[in-house]
Amino acid sequence: MSDGNFGLVAGLQARKYGGYLVVFGVIMIIVALGVVIGFSFLLSSPNSGQMLYLATGAPTIVLIMTALVTVPMQNAGAKLAGYTDFIKSLPCSRRQFLLAEVLIWAAVTVPAIVVSVFVAHLLFHPGFSVSWTIIPAYLLMVASCFGIGYGYSFVLPAEPAMALSQVIAFTALMFSPINFPIERLPDWLQSLHLALPLYHMAEVMRASLANETFHAEPISYVVLVVWAVLGFLGAIRFLERA
Repeated sequence: MSDGNFGLVAGLQARKYGGYLVVFGVIMIIVALGVVIGFSFLLSSPNSGQMLYLATGAPTIVLIMTALVTVPMQNAGAKLAGYTDFIKSLPCSRRQFLLAEVLIWAAVTVPAIVVSVFVAHLLFHPGFSVSWTIIPAYLLMVASCFGIGYGYSFVLPAEPAMALSQVIAFTALMFSPINFPIERLPDWLQSLHLALPLYHMAEVMRASLANETFHAEPISYVVLVVWAVLGFLGAIRFLERA
């Protein structure tokens, strides 16, 4: 990979998004605080265990809303506007383009995650016990989230991709065991989530932010790796197709 070419590609994408990245970063901070503070209003007398679920679930929601909802909508719009065809015509590696995109959007999620954890600790003292695994866990979640997001948004036509992004948004917020234990779901839905990545993302994040309370099974890491590989393979295959 040429560092010069990668810098040009990253600069091109950063200029394309411009100030929208700042706006989106603020929106994600609001979303994260909405999960931590807003969802707490649904609990009559929230205890530390319930608040710890919300506090450790907020970072996962931020990554999902960015990589699985917003990015696919951006890609769908780029397809309709012809921008994706323009990118494919440039004399640069498609992998460079994909890596630049992931780095830009991943950087946008960091402030929201940090702010949500800080505010949750300040207001509720839920009992964080941050493990050294937080960095590799975050990188694994970035790979899986963005792999899936870019994969389905490039492989599917624009309109179905936008529709699926909205389904994922509502599913993550209301029907996924991200902010509550999986045991509360019906058995059939528990089984479904064991194959899908959202539950495993939450497990890995919880185990890193509160490792004295939560522990992620090895299968959670395996599932995320598999989904990341499948997603990026689909995205690269699409971008390299003439």
